[in-house]
Amino acid sequence: MKAEKVHMKKEEEKNGTVRMLDWVLDERPREKLRRHGLSALSEAELLAILVQTGTREKSAMDLGLEVLAKCKGNLQELGRLSFRDLMRIKGIGEAKAVILLAALELGRRRHASKSLEKPVVTSSQGVARYLQTLFADYEHEIFAVLFLNRANRINHWEVVSSGGMSGTVADPRVILRKALEEKAVSLILCHNHPSGNLRPSVADKDLTAKIREASRFFDILLLDHIIVSQEGYFSFADEGLL
Repeated sequence: MKAEKVHMKKEEEKNGTVRMLDWVLDERPREKLRRHGLSALSEAELLAILVQTGTREKSAMDLGLEVLAKCKGNLQELGRLSFRDLMRIKGIGEAKAVILLAALELGRRRHASKSLEKPVVTSSQGVARYLQTLFADYEHEIFAVLFLNRANRINHWEVVSSGGMSGTVADPRVILRKALEEKAVSLILCHNHPSGNLRPSVADKDLTAKIREASRFFDILLLDHIIVSQEGYFSFADEGLL
């Protein structure tokens, strides 16, 4: 019986279809994890475990393979899939999409925390590396603020505005209200340029000037405004624009 299942598995692999129920028990993703550890699993098998169940037409493994196909097997592109992208896969409903997105977000946050294990701001370069990790999977422009205490530690960071491919608008009143709520002593403004062009726009400069002047009334110091892309970063402070 076991030999027949192994033969069936091999035949289906040749045909490009592998259904988890037809696998030998110890080769199913969960059993494989228990016996051999996480490192033994492929990306599709890890996704199958997250998906948990299949449909009448597809196994959980089939769905995992389809999710991978959606991003052409590229894990960086996998992190950029949206709720709607996942829901377009037949068999991935709202619950499964939520689980997958939550898992991706946990991985993103873990990576971000490792890139700045001690969240103390010492240089624009260190902050830029931290931001590049946080913003890596955004294909549209977002505007965020880092809220710092007296020791220059990042107590909190938050996205305050999200826009399209070409820009976003942040409200200085919202930023200052959050700064007071977080008892911030200083701020770092930050946003991404998905296009890769790091030069600040006129709107970027005007917004920075408004927030710098307004924050002074509350004895809050604007330390920097950093623009990042995956290719590099631009620091207003480094360039003498503050």
